[in-house]
Amino acid sequence: MTDAPSLESLTEALLSAARSAGAEAADAMAVASTSLSIDTRAGALEQAERSEGTEIGLRVLVGKRQACVSGSDLRAETMATMAERAVAMARLAPEDPHCGLADPSQLAKGWDVAALDLADVGTEPEATALQEAALACEAAAAGVSGVTQVESTSAGFGRTRIHLAASNGFSGGYMRTGHMLSASAITGTGTAMDRDHCYEHRIYHGDLPTPAEVGALAGERAAARSGARKPPSGRFPVLYDERAATSIIGHLLSAANGAAIARGSSWLIGKVGEAVLPEALSLTEDPHRVRISGSRPFDGEGLATRASAIVENGRLARWVLDLASARKLGLESTANAARGTSAPPSPSVSNVTLTPGSASRDELLSSMGTGLLVTSLIGSTINPNTGDYSRGASGFWVENGEIAYPVHECTIAGNLLDMLASLTPANDAKAHKSHRIPSLLVEGLTLAGA
Repeated sequence: MTDAPSLESLTEALLSAARSAGAEAADAMAVASTSLSIDTRAGALEQAERSEGTEIGLRVLVGKRQACVSGSDLRAETMATMAERAVAMARLAPEDPHCGLADPSQLAKGWDVAALDLADVGTEPEATALQEAALACEAAAAGVSGVTQVESTSAGFGRTRIHLAASNGFSGGYMRTGHMLSASAITGTGTAMDRDHCYEHRIYHGDLPTPAEVGALAGERAAARSGARKPPSGRFPVLYDERAATSIIGHLLSAANGAAIARGSSWLIGKVGEAVLPEALSLTEDPHRVRISGSRPFDGEGLATRASAIVENGRLARWVLDLASARKLGLESTANAARGTSAPPSPSVSNVTLTPGSASRDELLSSMGTGLLVTSLIGSTINPNTGDYSRGASGFWVENGEIAYPVHECTIAGNLLDMLASLTPANDAKAHKSHRIPSLLVEGLTLAGA
């Protein structure tokens, strides 16, 4: 796609409009995106969608007050109006002593976007090619014994270019792409129906599994759920399959988010330097992994991203901070700001990796004896202050270290501090994922089932 005008020129025009409208400082963002998706069902095209557009966003600061505006009209007169409205809004906004741009000395310099390999710069796939891939995916899922119907299959492509500029002198941008295949299959009929799926996403099309592989895996997962029933109630070990294990670490990352810490609503408050995981485990962030969707050369405030530990040798090493949350806490930003065009920056992680274990998932399954293997989670009730945890789950009941039967309609409950302290990781984390988390065995959770 050719940008006319360029994203860089759009951000510069927004900053100029902000200065003319009376802003003391400002930052601007322009995002150009293209997406194409094809859905098939029952061996035929069900839906085809394509979207293409550019969105612009402006944040202005007047003293210690700020406001954000966004739009998709790229005309100069519209940008002038946006800036005038943003400045008027900022003058009426409550003061925030912690808002503001980065000091120029903090800004990223000399990054190498090409080294991150974030974009497949080949030709955009044709709709017919995506349709053929989706149909092949559907056929593979339907061909699995035990699958009664294929709920949906999809193939898609996306490309996003961003550019960020600010009145403190920062200006930078990059492009990323994504190719996607997914299938959802059903086993059983009527009230005995159950489903499962497979979703695959890669930056490069050549890194995707084949449609036949994706469809077959979706079908096999669904067929394995035939005859699912409720498990017994009680206190049992729970093994979170790699697909579900990311959620456990996600709760830890949410509690370590600087915005939650600054609000005083986190069960990790006061625990920097304390043990939150077993001593053998570390949780590291690396925004510079090659060909990984979460990688980025700078954060949403123009600070240089870098690899660092969030949990090191079991102990909480730091919070996840942007500039505002860092200022509130009297700390330095960890370059974790993320943002869109319509809101101020907020803290967010990019790529994280949990130390893998030495055992396979099947070996952990064997060692757990009797308990629950979780493959899917629904709903979430997490007390942000205490870490009390309750989630709906489905998966497989395990007896004598072997899968006995599929289960659904059960609830898992515990406390995240206790759960994290007892984690035993497998060695099955997927290398292509932004969150590289293996299957996790947790001791002694409460199950509510039959």
